Amino acid sequence: MLLTQRGFGVTALGSLDDTYTLLMRAAGSTSRFDAVVIGWPEYSDGIAEDVFGLLHGALFEHLPVLVLSDSTSAAAINWRMTRPRTSLLPWADFQEAPAALSHLLEPNTKDEAPISDDGPPLRMLLVDDSATVRAAFSRLLSKDGFIVETASGVAEGLNKLRSQTFDIAVVDYFMPGRNGTELIAELRHHPQTARVVPAIITGAYSDDVIRASLASGAVECLFKSEAKELFIARINSLARTVRDRKAIESERRRLEGILSSVGDGVYMVDPEGGIRLINPAALDLLGYSDADALLGKNAYEAVHYAHEDGTLIPRGQCPLLQSYARGSELTGWQTAFWTQTGRAVPVECTVFPMRVDGERSGSVIAFRDVSARRRLEADLRWAAEHDTLTKLHNRHWFERQLEEEIARLRRSHQTSLLLFMDVDRFKYINDTAGHGAGDQLLIEVAQRLKLRLRGSDHLARMGGDEFALILRNVSVEDYQNLADGFRRALTAAPFSYGGKSYRITTSIGVAALDNRTLSPSEAMAQADLACHNAKNSGRNQTAVFTPDSGERAAMDRDLGWSVRLEEALRHNLFVLAYQPIVPLEGILSEGSDGGNELWRRQLARNPESPAMFEVLLRMKDSQGELILPAAFMPTAERFGMMRDIDRWVIENALRDLRNVRDSARPVSLTINLHTQSLGDTGLAAYVTNKVVEYDIDASQLIFEITESHAIDDVAGAQRVLHDLRQLALRIAVDDFGTGFSTFAYLRQLEADILKIDGSLIQGLPHDPLDRTVVAALTSIAEAAGKITIAECVEDPEALIALLECGVDLAQGNAVGQPRLHLRAPPLIAVKGEEADEEQETRRAQPVEKHSVGK
Repeated sequence: MLLTQRGFGVTALGSLDDTYTLLMRAAGSTSRFDAVVIGWPEYSDGIAEDVFGLLHGALFEHLPVLVLSDSTSAAAINWRMTRPRTSLLPWADFQEAPAALSHLLEPNTKDEAPISDDGPPLRMLLVDDSATVRAAFSRLLSKDGFIVETASGVAEGLNKLRSQTFDIAVVDYFMPGRNGTELIAELRHHPQTARVVPAIITGAYSDDVIRASLASGAVECLFKSEAKELFIARINSLARTVRDRKAIESERRRLEGILSSVGDGVYMVDPEGGIRLINPAALDLLGYSDADALLGKNAYEAVHYAHEDGTLIPRGQCPLLQSYARGSELTGWQTAFWTQTGRAVPVECTVFPMRVDGERSGSVIAFRDVSARRRLEADLRWAAEHDTLTKLHNRHWFERQLEEEIARLRRSHQTSLLLFMDVDRFKYINDTAGHGAGDQLLIEVAQRLKLRLRGSDHLARMGGDEFALILRNVSVEDYQNLADGFRRALTAAPFSYGGKSYRITTSIGVAALDNRTLSPSEAMAQADLACHNAKNSGRNQTAVFTPDSGERAAMDRDLGWSVRLEEALRHNLFVLAYQPIVPLEGILSEGSDGGNELWRRQLARNPESPAMFEVLLRMKDSQGELILPAAFMPTAERFGMMRDIDRWVIENALRDLRNVRDSARPVSLTINLHTQSLGDTGLAAYVTNKVVEYDIDASQLIFEITESHAIDDVAGAQRVLHDLRQLALRIAVDDFGTGFSTFAYLRQLEADILKIDGSLIQGLPHDPLDRTVVAALTSIAEAAGKITIAECVEDPEALIALLECGVDLAQGNAVGQPRLHLRAPPLIAVKGEEADEEQETRRAQPVEKHSVGK
């Protein structure tokens, strides 16, 4: 009746004999039925075995069968477990027969998720006092991919759980002596078995049984009589729990491994600042050997309670403690962490708030020891303000001190003196005794001058053989005595080098500083003019600047040079020389006899590299001799002539470049641009026209900007450089490492190439400080994706050191001297070519005429 009301067509049979007869008739005919609903007999006899044998056999094993039985019938459970498409329903639940039959006929597989196959099969322990149940369920679970072990009771189950590894334990509720809930309670409380997922299996549908099972710690309650599909689905749900937990543990172990391998220190705190996790790097940085010494302690009290000088940080003013409590991020915070031995370590740390399911659960702190970085920054700051040869302060530092002194004097009626000192006959000693003698002479001069200084005075090497002093709070009338004191310090003893002695003398120019001094540049110009007059008066003299003589001398000198410069532009009296720049890759130790033409051999070792040259400017005098730009460039700058001179250089360099464009090895030129040209908005258009006119590949051009020259309008310079870069040419920054600019300033110019200032190269390969500074600058350039060139390389032995420091290219007389004609060397060096060009190289070296050519 119940099945008929649900729409099933039912053939009702009164006995197992009728059932057997119908089954046999159906086996030999075309008539069929879709399912069988049958009651399990209370006792087994021959006809019952025949009927259930037919249903289990090959003829009818495809047929869905719903068995109604007593829920405690082990035989019914065993038969159902071994036959596909079979469900077991207790008689007490007979009203669910239509739903169970519908599920058998049309199983709903949409919600059945496939079991994950990642990892090895799960191990299961089945504990039941019935051998039949153990056998039936073992076969079923093994078929579904589980590795199954069995036990007949609580004691045997506990022994196996403690001696072997299991993922799931399925325990019968009713067992002789001790119930399954006792086993589950024990395994849940024992550390060795606490991670096993327990479930109860029972044949009784009882609220009390289910409640007691879950109370003991079981995560699932299974029933022996339920459909095997439902049983397997619930087992697979447990399996997914196990696999999910294993995946989480695996990820946790992976993250712990990553955390352990991180070089930075990392620790985790709760919102109150208690340390909950710490990695080995953090323990090492803080001087602890065991994490237990810090876990559970408050990070403020254990690690960051004081400043680096030992001053205690009040709790309410500790940014880290506040960040923990608020759950806020803190980036790049520099402070001090204190080690176990009470030593302060300067650190930079970042606090990341941690959230779990949207709830704030603490913070993760990553930190690193910045002691080495501080030392490097200090070295770089020192290098930026000091001369590496004499260890005195440099021009940039001195100009800043002079500006501060003039600002101070404007607020008082005091006077100070500015002294410019030029070592006499330095070039003679440098040329005759060698660069080593010249360097040693400058070092000795610096040491002797330092001995005369008061604590309030300032001394610096301005470049070359020039030194400058600021003598504070002295009278102008005392200039002669003060200057003579410094001159006597130099002449008191001869300078000895290489078995020879030389008398040291100096020419000194003095300018007064008071509240009427307009600017540092004016004061320096006055002292420079006075020094020039002292030299012209016969050297080893002191001259003081006076408005009449100073202005007249400066005017005469500047007007004379300006006329000559105008004439040179009109009549092409300028000359270009080309100094090679070569890659250091593959450099060999050339020793002191490397030769001026080492560049050819080095290019031959790098056949894929272009031949690169810096364009150098010279000017012809009336006798045809060449004059270095140091003599005429200051006047050109003061008279605003650098734009015209730069354009002359660009046109003539591009014309020479056109003449070598068909060479087997491509040629690149670096051309210096003055800061005045960076204000020329028409420069990019001019370069474009010349590139088109001479049919030049603009990628062969590099424009150099000198770092030590200030750019008044950085935004305007950026626009000019941007327009130039549109032609695909590159930008280089000259004198890198000793100028006043910051790295931000370099980024604004978007430089592609950094030319390391020659003063930093002079100490190589033996000066460890120079080597450290050059390596640091190269590392910075490499991190920024820049190419580096070492300029003014005078010592062939320095080339190997430069390569070891990571420098890309080198330039200087040790590599190759300037030449008057631009020629591209062949891909392979040709013997004899060095001698062929020796005469031309000598011609490119200007002679010294009067004060020209320093």
